[in-house]
Amino acid sequence: MSYLDGFLIPVPHTARDEFLRHAATVDPVFLEHGALRVVECWGADLKPGETTDFQRAVAAREAETVAFAWIEWPDKPSREAGMAAINGLMGTDPRMSPEDNPVPFDGARMIFGGFEPIVTHGTFSEGNYVQGFVVPVVPGRREEYRTLADRTWNMLEAYGARGTLEAWGEDVPHGKQTDFYRAVKAEEGESVVFSYIAWPSREVCDAAGQKMIEDPAMDMPEDLPFDARRMIYGGFEPMLVLEAGR
Repeated sequence: MSYLDGFLIPVPHTARDEFLRHAATVDPVFLEHGALRVVECWGADLKPGETTDFQRAVAAREAETVAFAWIEWPDKPSREAGMAAINGLMGTDPRMSPEDNPVPFDGARMIFGGFEPIVTHGTFSEGNYVQGFVVPVVPGRREEYRTLADRTWNMLEAYGARGTLEAWGEDVPHGKQTDFYRAVKAEEGESVVFSYIAWPSREVCDAAGQKMIEDPAMDMPEDLPFDARRMIYGGFEPMLVLEAGR
């Protein structure tokens, strides 16, 4: 089973080119050490929420946006071996050196964690528009969440979605300033899901959102296995997609 590293990154609006340059230099290192795919997405439609949102998740400043990114590995052992090898390059490979390849964002506020996919449908392709989600799931209700997400795919596909992935937090560290738990104000015992839906374009995504509001088939049960009020979501434009063998 595949394994994901998920990231939320605060980046100055004016540093898009620098962020892309940095990612284009660093990300091939992950492919060289076993990763299947690396995707970097730029915040395109990040609306403020009442309780939680992507900006607050990374303590974004006024002139910053949020990048949504993931690294896909064949499985967790491959990820562990690959990351161990990459950590060993920090002092030897100039691509991993902040002096040779300056980091254009505040790494202290970056959020990261390891996730196990529990629902996958369709495919993500370069050029897709991405809706990203971070979801707090009630303790003991993983299977209910998985079943609900799995069943929702048929509707998403009918609205034009190309693919979806739901990944369960498996190696999610607590940070000093920010982390995935704080991002959704997770309560005691709650788990965190990292998720995305791939659409052919932002226009299709926006149109689908309106259809979902009007479609009675999208009515959710009252007793959801997650707290929708603390879920964060937004729209992202992929700016760099690297895949093994390409």
